[in-house]
Amino acid sequence: MRQSAFAIRLHRADDVAVLRRPVKAGTALLVDGLRITASQDIPPGHKIAIAAVSDRSPIRKDGHIIGFAKGHIAPGNHVHVHNVVLRTRGATRSRGGHAEPVRYYPPAQMRAFQGYARPGGGAGTRNYVAIVSSVNCSASVARLVAERFRTPEFRRDFPNVDGVVAFTHKAGCAAGDDSIALLQRTLAGMVRHPNVHGCLLLGLGCETSHVHCIVRNHALDRLPPGAPKPVLMTIQDCGGVAKTIEAATAAIRRLLPAANAQRRTALPVSKLILAENCGGSDGNSGLTANPALGAAADELVRYRAAVVLAETPEICGAEERLVSRAANGKVARQLLALVRWWYKHARAHNSTIDNNPSPGNKAGGLTTIWEKSLGAIAKGGRSPLRAVYRYAEQVTASGLCFMDTPGFDPVSMTGLIAGGCNIGVFTTGRGSVFGCKPVPTLKVATNTALFRRMHGDMDLNAGTILDGRETVEQVGRRIVEKIIAVAGGERTKSELAGVGDEEFAPWELGPTF
Repeated sequence: MRQSAFAIRLHRADDVAVLRRPVKAGTALLVDGLRITASQDIPPGHKIAIAAVSDRSPIRKDGHIIGFAKGHIAPGNHVHVHNVVLRTRGATRSRGGHAEPVRYYPPAQMRAFQGYARPGGGAGTRNYVAIVSSVNCSASVARLVAERFRTPEFRRDFPNVDGVVAFTHKAGCAAGDDSIALLQRTLAGMVRHPNVHGCLLLGLGCETSHVHCIVRNHALDRLPPGAPKPVLMTIQDCGGVAKTIEAATAAIRRLLPAANAQRRTALPVSKLILAENCGGSDGNSGLTANPALGAAADELVRYRAAVVLAETPEICGAEERLVSRAANGKVARQLLALVRWWYKHARAHNSTIDNNPSPGNKAGGLTTIWEKSLGAIAKGGRSPLRAVYRYAEQVTASGLCFMDTPGFDPVSMTGLIAGGCNIGVFTTGRGSVFGCKPVPTLKVATNTALFRRMHGDMDLNAGTILDGRETVEQVGRRIVEKIIAVAGGERTKSELAGVGDEEFAPWELGPTF
């Protein structure tokens, strides 16, 4: 079997190749003219040694160290958690400035999607009315109110409204100042989100994160002219659950006619803010779906759209690849400060960054966080890194950006959405079924077997790269076309399945008293 038939070697200096298909023990393989024999059965997506690596020596994949040998590794050996370890690494010293310059499309070549023009210049890809719970104590009431609008009559009377959605959570009171500030920033982001036209901000009445505090701290009473201001309501002021449900239902009914009057119009692709995330990753993620999404990201950047990479713990160990592309020293320092914070945060909780990859990631072939980070960063393409944002901070820059989020998918995507992302792409090798209202999220499978097995959940198949039927660039172009179609109203698989009401999960920081 030639290398192209059974495995992918990403860089000439690599010690390993990633298997396209399962290999049985004793199978003879030809790699760069060297005949090796698999020493054991090795699953697809896993690594096979194509060169001898001595004990404690570095192991390279894609030209990057992903770990160190635990004992001697011979050509043909399975390279995974049983014979790879991590060690303390030095600090990244890059100051940025090494990204390829962006070749922007001229204005005459700007593409368009059918979206909702919002006051202040934002663009909606969906049109929801929202109930935002300021504290867990009002979560049940928020859900009960939203359920009143899940009827055939609602669809008949308000066909241009995608739904009434309740954003609930488990926090909002008796927590540290940093935690409350982060929560309020997240909730305020949902109130002003471009995919939301009209919002009820609902609280209990005595919580730390009071509705009036959220409005005051985030200037929600000074929204752009024409933007509906949030309706404020508390259960205590209304006189209890039953009275609040009736009052809140009436308030939503008053918001619906204006939301229903919204119409899609042609808007430039530069109005898109793309949230990128990966979950249930496998050994193919860094070979297919992630670099294909990176190619799509570069194309969107050429149209002056914003692309937001996230999941800080999942760039650790390979962060220099992103830092080297920082537009300036300030951006590089901001990103490195986030990485240092995460190492410190892990130590403070008696953990380590290399607790990641997850068991599912390892079963799929990922061995260390350094290896996983290589694949995760590939989603960002090759464009310069223009800006770094805190969790749920409003994204205002165009081009490639980074947002500080945890690696846990719902928490990460919640921050990106609260930051204003109006469409998402989620890559997966094991089979994530993620979806999150109010933002449509495309899921891209890293391999054809997954795409076929979970066809009802996967929007695109990047496994064609492994199959030799498409290049990374060709799949990237397909992703761009699908993004534009979905931004214009085409439904994603998660939307068709009814997924998206339970995934709102703000990041909880600090102690709870």
